[in-house]
Amino acid sequence: MLSMGKSYERIDGRLRAFIEAQHIFFTATAPLDGDGTVNLSPKGLSGSFAVLDELTVAYLDFAGSNAETIAHLRENGRITLMWCAFDGPPNIVRVHGRGEPVFRDDPRWVELIEHFPSIDPAPHGVRAVIVVTAERIRDTCGYAVPFMTYDEDRPLHESRFERETDESLDVYFQKKEHIASSIDGLPGLPLPLPPLPAS
Repeated sequence: MLSMGKSYERIDGRLRAFIEAQHIFFTATAPLDGDGTVNLSPKGLSGSFAVLDELTVAYLDFAGSNAETIAHLRENGRITLMWCAFDGPPNIVRVHGRGEPVFRDDPRWVELIEHFPSIDPAPHGVRAVIVVTAERIRDTCGYAVPFMTYDEDRPLHESRFERETDESLDVYFQKKEHIASSIDGLPGLPLPLPPLPAS
């Protein structure tokens, strides 16, 4: 078990192994406006998270209902990622840092997407790779986190979006209320959606 309330200088060893073994993590972001809407999102799907180096992690941003995380990162970059142990020894790990959405037309896209070999971006409508640079890494006890059993990933996301093309996805995003802009009116996903680069 990792020590209670410990800070880390890098993501490696047992800490990295713990993070990579979890089936779900959570992201929290907020606008600079004190009256703005704080956003908290669960992130799952096996293979959609990667440790890039000792201070950098990344995850895939899939087609979905909102773009709050993207909007907040575009405005101020602040993000916290959290993992909980739902089996084994109790543990909670938080990575506080700065995040950036890397979109499909960014020159870094091709190299970044290679970190997710088990995920085909097209069926899931991947919109961006979120790259997070850690500024503070801590764990806490997690004594109150319940035991929960992982059965399998839901197949619903892929089955919902695999029939979409880049063109139809763009139409879908244009129609949704909080894709191009956040709940608080911040710029969200840049539209029109760039096509996926040829693999």
